[in-house]
Amino acid sequence: MEQSHPREAHWYLPQIGVDPNARGKGIGAALMRHALVRCDQEQALAYLEASKPQNVPFYQRHGFEVIGEFQIGAAPLVMPMLRRPRR
Repeated sequence: MEQSHPREAHWYLPQIGVDPNARGKGIGAALMRHALVRCDQEQALAYLEASKPQNVPFYQRHGFEVIGEFQIGAAPLVMPMLRRPRR
């Protein structure tokens, strides 16, 4: 996992979650936008590790790109993702 982390300064976004009863109401997108505003203000990379393939399109809509994948033993496949700051 450490090999996937950017070497330059970045924000690591380890978790985002919404209660299942509240999904589909834009709460996750609002949380992500809140974090990314700060990244953009600081002109910093944003990095995360997607552990569910079905979440990748959500992150891509927010500007993240898959930069690799790894799996340790029988653990789920993890896709590190990176987003460059926007001006």
